[in-house]
Amino acid sequence: INAEYGGTALGELPPYFMARAARLSGQKLEDEDFNELDELKEKEELDIWSRAKLLMHHLVQKAGFIGILLCASIPNPLFDLAGLTCGHFLVPFTTFFGATLIGKAVVKMHIQMLFVIFIFSKHHLEALENLVAGIPEIGPALHAPFVEYMSAQKLKLHRWGQGRGPTESFISKCFRDIFSCHDRLFHCLHNQLYGSAVS
Repeated sequence: INAEYGGTALGELPPYFMARAARLSGQKLEDEDFNELDELKEKEELDIWSRAKLLMHHLVQKAGFIGILLCASIPNPLFDLAGLTCGHFLVPFTTFFGATLIGKAVVKMHIQMLFVIFIFSKHHLEALENLVAGIPEIGPALHAPFVEYMSAQKLKLHRWGQGRGPTESFISKCFRDIFSCHDRLFHCLHNQLYGSAVS
């Protein structure tokens, strides 16, 4: 499982736990999206965005694991609503998190990977190069730098696939050094606090 997509699955837990805690405590959930759903159910004419919200709410509520899996498997800006719905209706944690993890870390990752492979296949790139060259007035001037840039990107990806990582840019070196310093500072503070708590 890809760690990045696993992390996005973890990021979907706060709305779930917030709604679940509110439901178990007997409090009414004060959330704009969730309150808006109640208002949308009463309206007769809805725009496409409102219909999408209602459809997701209905899908998650009625289809359970499969509904959550489907909602998590596509790029979906409304997925927080799925977490709120699952928490509110006390969907078991294992069902919600399992479907979210499989949807985001397995299905969505492969869908995006296949999309990138398809879009950046050789014949599509050649078509894009011809499209750039065909832009009136500036196309011929852009064509050579565009082809050179795409060739450099392809070379980086091939080197990476052969075990040689891509060359590190100045910005990525700076971020690496900043995070390294942050990590050292955190460990120093932790040791000081932990040491003072023991003595």
